[in-house]
Amino acid sequence: MASASLLKASPVVDKSEWVKGKTLRQPSVSVVRCHPVAPSRLDVRASSYADELVKTAKTIASPGRGILAMDESNATCGKRLASIGLENTEANRQAYRTLLVSAPGLGQYISGAILFEETLYQSTVDGRKMVDVLVEQNIVPGIKVDKGLVPLAGSNNESWCQGLDGLASRSAAYYQQGARFAKWRTVVSIPNGPSELAVKEAAWGLARYAAVSQDNGLVPIVEPEILLDGDHGIDRTFEVAKKVWAEVFFYLAQNNVLFEGILLKPSMVTPGAECKDRATPEQVASYTLSLLRQRIPPAVPGIMFLSGGQSEVEATLNLNAMNQAPNPWHVSFSYARALQNTCLKTWGGRPENVKEAQDTLLVRAKANSLAQLGKYTGEGESEEAKQGMFVKGYVY
Repeated sequence: MASASLLKASPVVDKSEWVKGKTLRQPSVSVVRCHPVAPSRLDVRASSYADELVKTAKTIASPGRGILAMDESNATCGKRLASIGLENTEANRQAYRTLLVSAPGLGQYISGAILFEETLYQSTVDGRKMVDVLVEQNIVPGIKVDKGLVPLAGSNNESWCQGLDGLASRSAAYYQQGARFAKWRTVVSIPNGPSELAVKEAAWGLARYAAVSQDNGLVPIVEPEILLDGDHGIDRTFEVAKKVWAEVFFYLAQNNVLFEGILLKPSMVTPGAECKDRATPEQVASYTLSLLRQRIPPAVPGIMFLSGGQSEVEATLNLNAMNQAPNPWHVSFSYARALQNTCLKTWGGRPENVKEAQDTLLVRAKANSLAQLGKYTGEGESEEAKQGMFVKGYVY
């Protein structure tokens, strides 16, 4: 845990003892008796959930497993459903989410699932609680707690993430409902700066959210997403990422966040989506691991990368390249579209396609499980899985 330093008390010199440009006036007595003064002390209350937080984080960061991000808002889920010709109704959202959480054997590859609030309180189509289905599969339920991005006044058309108001009470309720980790996504835009204001706002918001989450028993996923938007090269991404993560960990420490009880969800260090010079998986791994070694304490148990619009195969290849040698942390995935895209299209809203869609989800989950172990080859991948999913100005 980040802790405040203990400051030793220093002798205090009265102003009358000091004459500018001269030495300190000697006291008139020959012997000076100094009485010891106890050092000042700052007590920081540790979360009563500390042991549980560490255990939960280690469970999620277990070998060969990663996170299924299925926390799309109802509006974004509606866009996904519309892409296969379905109306955005609660029944259709329920059917799709049931398909995901009930895929047989999913827990072999997935250790945690991030849910939207509706899903946390929702039941499957056959009446079982979504949370219970996940726990039965040895998957830790998580919850998206931020309230989305809004314009940041005084910035260069940048955003900040809202949701701190009422977070403590909401987090306590989510814990009671069965959630054991949380997610808060804020973004940094390279084409728009990023401005110092936007970086500091992102870091401070993440730190406050992390502290509140831990105080209520939820392992916080810390996610400052550096957007793929732009035509900048990989070196520029690396430069910005170093600045962002330095600020994030500075404020995490200031807020006394337990590093052993958090997970990170960073962007991989890649060129901007519109950059003509593309990077190989080996280059992405080299830059990204260099960033992690310079900025992330080894006390952090897991680095769960977001895919950020990469194709399913590209995200898996990059993750695999990062696991070709041992790392101080569990280097894994927290993917949404890079796990769900082909699965959704295979389902197409048809009940008779559920099993085939679940099999497709398991193929992607297994591929990323192998990548976490550094054993993915990319053989036999479909053309659909190789299609990029970048959306400029993506929100969810």
